[in-house]
Amino acid sequence: MLVRLTSDWQEVLRRRAAASNPFPPPVRALMGEMAAAGVLMQSNINFAGALILQTHGDGPVKLAVAEVQPDLAFRVTATVIGEVPEGARLEAMLNVHGKGRCAITLDPQDRRPGQQPYQGVVALHGDRREPLQELSEVLEHYMLQSEQLDTRLILAADDNVAAGLLIQRLPVEGAGNLQGTGPRNEDDIGVNEAFNRIAHLAATLTREELLTLDADTILRRLFWEEPLRRFPVQAGDHGPRFVCSCSRERVGSMLIGLGREEVDGIIAEQGRVEIACEFCGLKYHFDPVDVGGLFVPQLNQAPGSSTLN
Repeated sequence: MLVRLTSDWQEVLRRRAAASNPFPPPVRALMGEMAAAGVLMQSNINFAGALILQTHGDGPVKLAVAEVQPDLAFRVTATVIGEVPEGARLEAMLNVHGKGRCAITLDPQDRRPGQQPYQGVVALHGDRREPLQELSEVLEHYMLQSEQLDTRLILAADDNVAAGLLIQRLPVEGAGNLQGTGPRNEDDIGVNEAFNRIAHLAATLTREELLTLDADTILRRLFWEEPLRRFPVQAGDHGPRFVCSCSRERVGSMLIGLGREEVDGIIAEQGRVEIACEFCGLKYHFDPVDVGGLFVPQLNQAPGSSTLN
């Protein structure tokens, strides 16, 4: 599978820059790679729920999250708490003291009573405890160690394009690959000749080629001696696109969770409550009348004067 996020990825960065300070270049690249990887994995398993890819650790980047819905709508953000060195790689951003982790969560759309999301977690190091420097290495290691799936993943992102190429040998179909519910074929791991040949060819793809070449050119360059069968491109409303699920109602519920005393304290200090979505930068404003309405039964509410930017 091959994904290229262009205008929607640029919109993610534009909104972040408009809402607050832009992320440092290494963080933007990490977010783009996570968005591309999340889309590839969600498309691969066809899961009826959200796929959430998280990296968190003990470096200047506290957390980075990419969320992809079943229809491939995605959103991505990061929390930066310190200075990110120029050209920083995964270890310098998230795994300074070896406490970095990567988690993949599958959250079903319609959970049954008592059902919990499936989550797998791996450290940001290899079998010999060596720090892994690329997100692609972490996800390959995750697939091999946790799911027994041979995987080759090439990722790259800049301010214009976030792209990824996924090569995987699948023993079963669908969400069972990540949930660990399908049959395994461990005897073939690492030694399957067909997979190793295709993976070796895929590994020759450079970052610059992945970012600049179209899908047909990439396929011709990598697999010109292999029989290819192209599936229809998923684009537009049926393909990867930036969508944020934030809403005024969700923000209101969050404020109710804080409690009346806490929210009234913010109103007293600032005159209103302003909440900005971490994913899309949209700002929600609640004035004293709006806040009062949150904590008054619906039938007794007076008209508010809220604004939405």
